[in-house]
Amino acid sequence: MPHLKTVPDAADFAHVTEWVFDLDNTLYPHHINLFAQIDTNMTAFVAELLKMEPAEAKLLQKKYYHEHGTTLKGLMLNHAVDPAAFLERAHAIDYSLLQPHPELGDAIKALPGRKFILTNGTVPHAEAAAGAMGILDQFDDIFDIVAADYLPKPASATYDKFAALNKVDTKHAAMFEDLPRNLIAPKALGMRTVLLAPEVTADIVIERWEKISDEDVHIDYLTQDLTGFLQALQQK
Repeated sequence: MPHLKTVPDAADFAHVTEWVFDLDNTLYPHHINLFAQIDTNMTAFVAELLKMEPAEAKLLQKKYYHEHGTTLKGLMLNHAVDPAAFLERAHAIDYSLLQPHPELGDAIKALPGRKFILTNGTVPHAEAAAGAMGILDQFDDIFDIVAADYLPKPASATYDKFAALNKVDTKHAAMFEDLPRNLIAPKALGMRTVLLAPEVTADIVIERWEKISDEDVHIDYLTQDLTGFLQALQQK
């Protein structure tokens, strides 16, 4: 396990004017488990598409996710799936689990410079989730899987396209993510990297690709509390 900083040093972020946030399990915590609904929807889609039993469909869904970054990418490559139909089905969920989070909104608003959401989900999904939390207005733009031409994180080209489209100077940027592999490219681009790690409880299942390892030297900071982390950055 790499030795990671958990208490933010404001000096490490003094140069940052571009703040980039993943959405799911980052802007809202892992234990909310909004993704469980998306996961169920994706399994049902795969099962119906390929005439599989749910258990078999779930195994294939996870295989594609692990190999390609998203289930959708695997379905597009192997089964010529219409991405719009898949994404609409996947994100047909109940957002009422998300509650307004004014403290997080204030902490994001106080950050100097521009703020972005960079997600493997869609703009409507990000707008619905951030809207339910009352933080949507704090972001300058949302870069989603459609803007990425359906090439998901952790692909380097997706971060390059995001930076080019929004004229982001990556050497003055910070990236907040919940998946270690999705911080490799940002670190290579010169970003400060922060991993949002879930608080491990009996109710939370951590997949192998979500776990941090000794190889994750590209991660600068580790935190379980995004709001507290951002608030600490602003303390003089």
